[in-house]
Amino acid sequence: MQSRILSILFILVCLFGISTNIHAQEINPEENNNPVILYSATPKKYEIGGIKVEGVTNYEDYVLIGLSGLSVGQKITVPGDEITTAIKRYWRHGLFSDVRIEAEKIVGDKIYLKIILTQRPRIAEITYHGVKKSEREDLEAKLGMAKGSQITPNLVDRAKLLIKRHFDDKGFKNAEVNIIERNIEGNKEQVNVDIMIDKKEKVKVHQITIDGNTVLTDKKLKRIMKKTNEKNKLVNMFRTKKFIEEKYEEDKQLIIDKYNELGYRDAQIVVDSITPYDDRTVDIYMRIEEGNQYYLRNVTWVGNTIYPSDYLAAKLRMKSGDVYNQKLLGERTTGDEDAIGNDYYNQGYVFFSLDPVEVNIVGDSIDLEMRIMEGPQATINKVRINGNDRLYENIVRRELRTKPGDLFNKDALERSYREIAQMGHFNPENIQPDVQPDATNGTVDINWNLESKPNDQIEFSAGWGQTGVIGKLSLKFTNFSMANLFRKNDNYRGIIPQGDGQTLTVSGQTNGSYYQSYSISFLDPWFGGKRPNSLSVSAFFSVQTDISSNYYNSAYMNNFYNYYSGYGSYYNNYYNNYESYYDPDKSIKMYGLSVGWGKRLRWPDDYFTLSAELSFQRFILKDWSYLYIRLNNGEYMTTGSSNNLSLGFTLARNSTDNPIFPRRGSEFMASVHLTPPYSLFSDKDYSTYGKDDYDQAASVYKWIEYHKWKFKAKTYTALSGAQKCPVIMTRTEFGLLGHYNKYKKSPFETFYVGGDGMTGYSVSYASETVALRGYENGSLTPYGSEGYAYVRLGAELRYPLMLENSTSIYALGFVEGGNAWTDVSKFNPFSLKRSAGIGVRIFLPMVGMMGLDWAYGFDKVNGSSDYSGSQFHFILGQEF
Repeated sequence: MQSRILSILFILVCLFGISTNIHAQEINPEENNNPVILYSATPKKYEIGGIKVEGVTNYEDYVLIGLSGLSVGQKITVPGDEITTAIKRYWRHGLFSDVRIEAEKIVGDKIYLKIILTQRPRIAEITYHGVKKSEREDLEAKLGMAKGSQITPNLVDRAKLLIKRHFDDKGFKNAEVNIIERNIEGNKEQVNVDIMIDKKEKVKVHQITIDGNTVLTDKKLKRIMKKTNEKNKLVNMFRTKKFIEEKYEEDKQLIIDKYNELGYRDAQIVVDSITPYDDRTVDIYMRIEEGNQYYLRNVTWVGNTIYPSDYLAAKLRMKSGDVYNQKLLGERTTGDEDAIGNDYYNQGYVFFSLDPVEVNIVGDSIDLEMRIMEGPQATINKVRINGNDRLYENIVRRELRTKPGDLFNKDALERSYREIAQMGHFNPENIQPDVQPDATNGTVDINWNLESKPNDQIEFSAGWGQTGVIGKLSLKFTNFSMANLFRKNDNYRGIIPQGDGQTLTVSGQTNGSYYQSYSISFLDPWFGGKRPNSLSVSAFFSVQTDISSNYYNSAYMNNFYNYYSGYGSYYNNYYNNYESYYDPDKSIKMYGLSVGWGKRLRWPDDYFTLSAELSFQRFILKDWSYLYIRLNNGEYMTTGSSNNLSLGFTLARNSTDNPIFPRRGSEFMASVHLTPPYSLFSDKDYSTYGKDDYDQAASVYKWIEYHKWKFKAKTYTALSGAQKCPVIMTRTEFGLLGHYNKYKKSPFETFYVGGDGMTGYSVSYASETVALRGYENGSLTPYGSEGYAYVRLGAELRYPLMLENSTSIYALGFVEGGNAWTDVSKFNPFSLKRSAGIGVRIFLPMVGMMGLDWAYGFDKVNGSSDYSGSQFHFILGQEF
């Protein structure tokens, strides 16, 4: 009894103490510093009189206060939700490891708050463990973790997820990731971060088991799956064997698509499972229900007013009794270039829709109702160009086929994409036309999102020749502006005036005294600025000298003496050390000037261009013995001059989709260059003219004459619709150099066939170089002979390795054949020298296209007893 009384007294004392505290909290004195807020007390309304922030030095106070959502003058309840919500807001940002909000003082009905924050440390260094340099660079670009950024739990979790996903996509499904923060002694504000990655082994497919299939065999179904293939199978030697779940899901859809293509519309994979076989492989099981095969019975059209039903039925290419091919149905309605949908889009019906509805199924027959909603024709409202920082905007706009006020046209949109890509100033892989239809007013806005890329090129090279070092410097400015030479205070003027998309090329090549060559050219693709009519002007000068005869006499006697004195061989060093035997009295000088004009045609289509060129070249020979022009007096022409005045016409067509790595389209060029037929206007007998007089014989070539015909064609075919896909390129070309008089055949403009096709200074004045890999340079037109006809055929299989703004790289394998003949009458396109090989091409914006090829020539040339065999070729520049 006594203990119960004591317990009751103890409880009463406690209750009295609590009520006293509550009363004291509710009735605040006039000023209460550092008050204690009891959350068991009755909430009271206060006005925030002030807010202070402590603990963070690298953010302004107003920024940190703004994160809380609290403000001076705000009415809050204490205790209440406002303070709790503010604390949650700080935690949600993830920038702080500790958050407290205290009442610094209470004055009347005003409360003064103090926010105390502990900031999370920033990253001082990031170290990746267990990955290669290239993998580290890929991860750095994806993760977004950088030095100086704050490390938060969200950042760490996101980094782990992205790393796992990155390696999962590469087949490393068991990769383990651990991110460790290491404190830095004496620096509490920063930490070092170690990202520990254990990729484990790639997970591959051990076995694929398929049940329930009767229409398609296991073998066919496994071949349909593109990215999920069994290891240790010979048929999968060149196919990926790693298991990626995302690709597996895509492959399952490919199987269903194949059944739908064969008319099995109800086919489905009812069960599939992935089970580990061991640590590095998995087994896949799937069971298929194929269902029945269906056929088309009736196809009716509803809602069409623009095109009649018969026309649409013919375009569909599916008739009664055909297998119900859902793949073909999709292609003919929207997928193909000549699909029904594109007919409507090209007439401005952007809001068009076509919905094939299965209205009736009887047994194995299906009735289709093609429900069309045509909608109104849409005009183009606004065309915006984004990302262009190289050209004046009108230079880009003049290439567009999509202009405000025109009806929308899908073909025009695709053609505009091609024209912008062909300009070369923007990354063709990232040109993004963004079409924004507006159904309320029946218009379309088109935003061209471009990524500028440098397109000017500089070539600096040096090599060693018989006469010493040969250096070359070439500058190509592809965004030149002639008009800006005479303007002041223009944004595009700069050191090199630019902005108009014109091309200026300046080139020099020299060996010092022995050889010098200089050229300059200018091209305006839109001369006058109103129509795509091009104007080109070019000029060049070169001089090449020979070795003094004293060198050969001295070298001969020295070697003769050394041989009989027992020093080395007779031919040792006979042809070395040319540098000191410069002879200015033996030379060939060349001058040239040309003017060209081109026009874009509208017929047969506007991919065609027609151009004309008037050119003049002058050759001055001074005791020069390398042209092998045999005169009627029996001598070779070594001294004299020749002039070449010609008029050329070129018909060309280029429909390729990309100037660097074309995937589809074609190029072709047919040209003829003619000189006046001087011999037809003369009564001279050129078979005997100058027989006894050198000067008279040499005058036969004072004005050279010829007619030169060339044809070149290339086609490009992509083997899939993906951006990175194999592409087949085929090539056909031939050339003929004819004459008006067989006794006055031109020694110039001949063909120099074989090798890498790069022009060397020793032949550039007389011949056109033609590549044929697998053979030495010029080996099909040997030294001292002239090529008056040639043919070249070939095919390449190309695969892109990298297609970026800064660099494009693709690998290739090729087969080709060609030949050259010393007389047009001997031309035989079936008598070819064959070769095959592999190579790589690299395009760098400041350098252009470079390449290295290895080829094997399978045939003998010019009576040689040996096959051409293995050859390496360095390629600089892009061939037609």
